[in-house]
Amino acid sequence: MELAAIATAAVPGLTPARVAGIPDDPDDFDSALIIDAQKNRWRVRSPRHEESSMRLETELTALRSFTPGIRASLPFRLPSVAGTVRQGSLRTFVYNHLPGQVMDLDELVAAGGSTAADIGRIIAAIHALPEELVDRADLPVYTADEFRQRKLNELDQAAMTGRIPPRLLRRWEHALEDVALWRFNPRVVHGDLHEENLLIEHGKVAAVIGWTDVRIGDPADDFAWLAAAHEQSFTDTVIEAYTAARGELADPHIMRRAALAAEFALAQWLSRGLATNDAERIAEGEQMLRDLDEDISEYGGQPISIVEPPRMDIHGQPVPTDDEAPAATDASEVAEPGHDENLGDHSQTASEERVADAPPHPVVPPKPQVAPVSPGRPTGDEDADDAATADGEASSTTDAMDPEDSDTVPGADPHEAAENEGSAAADDEEPAFLRDSDFDDEQSSGTDGSAAGAEDGSPSGSLASGPETDAMPMIVIESLDEAGPSGESK
Repeated sequence: MELAAIATAAVPGLTPARVAGIPDDPDDFDSALIIDAQKNRWRVRSPRHEESSMRLETELTALRSFTPGIRASLPFRLPSVAGTVRQGSLRTFVYNHLPGQVMDLDELVAAGGSTAADIGRIIAAIHALPEELVDRADLPVYTADEFRQRKLNELDQAAMTGRIPPRLLRRWEHALEDVALWRFNPRVVHGDLHEENLLIEHGKVAAVIGWTDVRIGDPADDFAWLAAAHEQSFTDTVIEAYTAARGELADPHIMRRAALAAEFALAQWLSRGLATNDAERIAEGEQMLRDLDEDISEYGGQPISIVEPPRMDIHGQPVPTDDEAPAATDASEVAEPGHDENLGDHSQTASEERVADAPPHPVVPPKPQVAPVSPGRPTGDEDADDAATADGEASSTTDAMDPEDSDTVPGADPHEAAENEGSAAADDEEPAFLRDSDFDDEQSSGTDGSAAGAEDGSPSGSLASGPETDAMPMIVIESLDEAGPSGESK
């Protein structure tokens, strides 16, 4: 109810008829889907703290940089901000709702190769965005070496906590010091890409949301979430479609860096918990790091380096090489692999037993903004990243004026209104998560959605329309006049 009341303040004339929760990171945001009297859908996202508020402000800046021409050229739709409401230092955002639904990774894999190929083409389109888009929004820009050095600095900070298993520290440091691994062409990247930020409709990506971490950096970051895919063929299809769409020389190491990013996200999760003194997050991070350390000790982990690191024993100590190993001084000390005098010729070595017991699928890797889960058991195709792609030379930049500092989103698509007037009819069939039991029965649905519908002249469902909002703090209304109830953008 509170988010519905905020939405009426952010978008004049909006009269909520139904309210339902939608998936989001509960540590950072309160979110809801609102259907108004005209059956238009709106997404409300309210930050819980300063850090998440800054992420939404960054997303607004990024979305303003997408000109109408850029939006029209993309094979997917982008969010558009319809209005905002400030409550103290935090600001709640109301977005025009986009088509499609979130599918988990297993559902995407089960959807088949056509969906995987479409995801590859979508990622290619993101990486083909002009770099001036990032420059115009004053968002982060990294060269390949700057990006690698930044990761090394983060690793040093994580090591100082004393909570990272030594084996993982050595493994990550070895990969970050493998200079050949970091020869890539920086591109515009989404930065927070995973299955929950892809809206799927009819087996294709209809929209991409969550543009809070846009930057120029390593394209591999947008593939990190694929480390959790249980079917290597799914990842292979994504990469093949990406390569074909980019039409450039392959980056043979993109999936190695992606696997490293998925593992390192666990350390970043722990560091964030320590910074905020979040005991639950700290405990989760430590447990996931222990699980990852055990998986790598047992199964070797996914390849993240070009030059393989030294082998370690179960205590994390280097295993001597053949040249360093002491020579056998007695014939009884020399035995054939797999042979035991007590068992005969059919016994297995310890390493063979580990391989036989290895699970067929990797553990689910982390998502950037939700509690990650330990990644990294091998899928059985360690060279799959050799088919990965790389980007060529960066796109040439053009001069662009900075947008005005206002809450009005410039560059709205001139065809948005006509396109979205028909969205109500198209959206009559409610998605699976919109059931009557999900909605607040106290929410009025008998209004006509106009400002004249209320006796006091205020829009029905506004902050003054019910006792639920009496306890709300004083707010400053900021609306984006150019966006109407059906102002979805492509």
